[in-house]
Amino acid sequence: MASFGWKRKIGEKVSKATSQQFEAEAADDKNLGDDDDANWVLAAKRRKEILLEDCVRKSKELKDEGANLAENMRYREALIKWDEALQLTPEDATLYEMKSQVLMSLHEMFPAVHAAEMAVQRNPRSWDAWQTLGRAQLGLGEIALAIRSFQVSLHIFPMNPEVWKEDLSWARKLQAQQKATKTDSVQALAKGEEFVQESIPDYDFESDEIVAVCAAIAEKEKALSAAKTMVIVSASGTVETVTEQDNCPATPDETLFIRAR
Repeated sequence: MASFGWKRKIGEKVSKATSQQFEAEAADDKNLGDDDDANWVLAAKRRKEILLEDCVRKSKELKDEGANLAENMRYREALIKWDEALQLTPEDATLYEMKSQVLMSLHEMFPAVHAAEMAVQRNPRSWDAWQTLGRAQLGLGEIALAIRSFQVSLHIFPMNPEVWKEDLSWARKLQAQQKATKTDSVQALAKGEEFVQESIPDYDFESDEIVAVCAAIAEKEKALSAAKTMVIVSASGTVETVTEQDNCPATPDETLFIRAR
């Protein structure tokens, strides 16, 4: 029966110098791997930065092209350019604000309000965006909302004479006209109700004329009801119409006649 002993450890006869050299090479390989990882992260970060720079640059080119098209009143083409720019820089509030202006020129007020709201969301400190939003809201007839937007714009840039003299002044004038129109409508409605009430005649049913007419109608009905007629059919088949008076009844013998209505 064979006996088993402890197995000899691997590398037991490897020299100490060889072992130290192996450990040193392994440490160098590890450091080299760490350097490669760091370089890869830096390279990826740099590529991302370059890509963002390219997107910003391309977006600016598209924005400028759209602005030139809008100045030449080629609004639809300008919108296409700005939509392409927004694909590259979706957080650019200026693009949304410019879109809103062009949409108002095309009388598309709902999209104009939406674009201006997007601009305000992305840059709440932009007085231009608030001013454009107010103008778009005014185009929809939302006068109170427009006044608020103009006030926010002035709060950000109090020394803007355009918003003071044109936008806010015009909005308040429209609001005053709107209130006056509502007041006139309410007064006209009230006058109409009074006219309807006055147009219904107030009859006096106890006047002498009405009483006399009623009395005449009653006498006529009494005279008609006093005279009654009936159809008499004799046993032989002869039909006669007999008029009977209340004071002088003319009723034949029922043994000879059959009364019919």
